[in-house]
Amino acid sequence: MYTGFVKNVTFSADEDLIERAREAAKGEHKTLNVAFREWLTAYGARKGNVQQYRALKERLKHIDSGGRYSREEMNGR
Repeated sequence: MYTGFVKNVTFSADEDLIERAREAAKGEHKTLNVAFREWLTAYGARKGNVQQYRALKERLKHIDSGGRYSREEMNGR
């Protein structure tokens, strides 16, 4: 399961919200704890995605699209 140190975290939330989340997790055949760990992993990965996006944007900054396009031009085939 875990090979390293696992830290417990305490959050506060409305009781109804917690129960709805617990039911949603149960519907996915997992515990709320597992669902939260999955969310936390995805949330933590977002920063990497932003950094990758900015790096790509920097590498492609030399490309000039020639200006703004109208809706018709963008949807033209």
